[in-house]
Amino acid sequence: MGDDLFTTVLHERHLALGATMAPFAGWSLPLSYAGTVVEHTAVRNDAGVFDVSHLGTLVVTSSDARRAISETFTNDPALLEDGQSQYTLCCDEAGGVIDDCIVYRLETDRWIVIPNAANTPAVVSALAEHGTAVDDRSRDTAVIAVQGPRALELADAALGLEIQSMEHLAVAEATAFGGVDVVVCRTGYTGEIGCELLVEGEPAAEVFDALLDAGATPCGLGARDTLRLEMGYPLHGHELTTHTTPWAAGLGWAVKLDHGSFTGRDALAAAKEAGASRNLWGLRSDGRRPLRDGCAVLIGDDEVGGTTSGGFSPTLEVGIGLAYLPGVTVGDHVEVDVRGRRIGCEVVWPPFVDRSPKG
Repeated sequence: MGDDLFTTVLHERHLALGATMAPFAGWSLPLSYAGTVVEHTAVRNDAGVFDVSHLGTLVVTSSDARRAISETFTNDPALLEDGQSQYTLCCDEAGGVIDDCIVYRLETDRWIVIPNAANTPAVVSALAEHGTAVDDRSRDTAVIAVQGPRALELADAALGLEIQSMEHLAVAEATAFGGVDVVVCRTGYTGEIGCELLVEGEPAAEVFDALLDAGATPCGLGARDTLRLEMGYPLHGHELTTHTTPWAAGLGWAVKLDHGSFTGRDALAAAKEAGASRNLWGLRSDGRRPLRDGCAVLIGDDEVGGTTSGGFSPTLEVGIGLAYLPGVTVGDHVEVDVRGRRIGCEVVWPPFVDRSPKG
C-alpha cells in the first residue's frame, strides 16, 4: 500500500483491531475486521459502525447558499426546512451524473454537502461555478456511520444523545459526552435504521471507541458494499457515470425539472422525453456463485448488456448483481458469463432484500 494514501483519524484504531486495510479512492480504509459476512450480518441484525471518513464534507455558508445549491443539483432544496436533508445528483450539461450526494440544510445560509470521495473536487468546482464559496473540510472531518436495528439505541447510550427522536433524513448539531461537537445525520447506505456522525479532529476517535464499547461491531468496506448491493443502491463509477442519466438509473425521482434553472436541466428534460434505451435492473442468480461487475449478460447467445456491480448476498445466500438491460421485465431469465461460466439469473426490481425501515 503506497505511502501517498490519505489516512483517517481512526487509522490507528483500525490497525489495533486487526483490520485488513485496502486502498479506496486515494484513502487507506478497512476492508474487513472479522470478515465481511460476519459484519454484514451484524448490521442486518444488530448494529455496526463504519469509518467512512473518505466521503467529502463540504460546508456552504453564505446568504445565497440555497440559490447556488439549487443551480448545482437536480433536486429542489426549497423543499427543505432547517434540520432536513435530501438525496440529489450533480450532473453535467449533457445530463450525465458527476456524483450523487446528500445535501443537508442546517440553516437558511448554512448547508453541508456530502459527495463521494473521488468526486469531491468535481462537486466543489460545480458549486463554485454558481458563485458560492465552499469550505472543504473533508480532510479534517471524520464520518462515522452507525447502522442496524439497534443503531440509534446504541448510539444514544454511547454518546448521551437523543438520536432516536430524530426523523429519517433529519440533521442536527449536538454535543456528545465530554463536550464533543457532533453533526448527527439520520442517513445511511445500508437500508437499515441508522445515522452518520460528522466529528472534526481527534475527538472522533473517542466517539468511535464509545460506540465499540457500547457493543457496535466494527465493519469495513466489504460489508458496506454487500449491504448497499442488497438494497440496489447505486455506486458512482459503477451504476452512475457521466455516461448514464438519472432516468436510466431509476433515479428520476431525485430530479425536479420544475425547480428552476440548474446544470444539465435541458439535457435531462430531453432524456426524460426520449426515454431510456436501457434501464438498471437487478439480477438474482439461481445459486451461491457470486456475480461480478463487468460480466456479459446474455439472452440465448446474444449479449444484451453487462453487469455494473455484483457479489454474494449474505442474507439471501445467492449471487446478485445490477445491470443496464434493454427490453426486459421482472421475472425474465438471463445468463451472466462469470469467468467463462454461464450463471442463470432472474431479472428482479431492487431491493433484493426488503428492509422497511429506511435510514
